Amino acid sequence: MAQSTGVLKERLLTNEEYRRLEQQHHEYETRLQTLTEKAVLTDEEQVEETTLKKKKLQVKDRMEAIARQYREGAVHI
Repeated sequence: MAQSTGVLKERLLTNEEYRRLEQQHHEYETRLQTLTEKAVLTDEEQVEETTLKKKKLQVKDRMEAIARQYREGAVHI
């Protein structure tokens, strides 16, 4: 299973949309980590944190949809 997961990951990384989404997900995670490290958030930062969490989830959902298509063989490279 680990080998097939590695193969799937390699195939997914050839997909431009998936790579872009993965980068975006990483950027959201990095910014959220920065906000998490703060003792107190401003009102604007609280809104940003909520918005980032929603965007990160949307990106993750789309990445999973792409991965599902690859697993089901719907996408061929």
